[in-house]
Amino acid sequence: MNRVVTKDFLSGLMFVAFGLGALYVGQHLAVGTPVRMGPGYVPRMLSFIMLALGVLICIVAVVSGSEPVERPKWKPITLVTIGIVCFALLFERAGLIPALVVLVMIASLAGEEFKLPEVIGNIVVLSVLCTLVFKVGLSMNIAVVQGIW
Repeated sequence: MNRVVTKDFLSGLMFVAFGLGALYVGQHLAVGTPVRMGPGYVPRMLSFIMLALGVLICIVAVVSGSEPVERPKWKPITLVTIGIVCFALLFERAGLIPALVVLVMIASLAGEEFKLPEVIGNIVVLSVLCTLVFKVGLSMNIAVVQGIW
């Protein structure tokens, strides 16, 4: 693979892309002056900072080099994405805990090792913590288990 296409170089390109995207999205906002800042002043300045950092990272990556980019691992990407989609589809229909169970089970299959006791432990801990934080602590109007609580 080409020496220029490294992890750091691609990271710098990502910063540049986000900076340009933010400039494009915020182009209709009034900038104002440093004394009387408009709603677009801070986003535009942050966009310029992101652009500058991205260009700097790209230059450093080209000059010094870094780790080459490895091939994407499609199994984890696919399974985690499927788990998130299943969570989103189940959350309102089945409740928080069933959606979490499906999410953790599917996402756990993405790893190198699948140990059922560890997965069950993750499910229990996440279910208790999410219930305490979202239902009890924040008093959100969500179903923990649809039709029961």
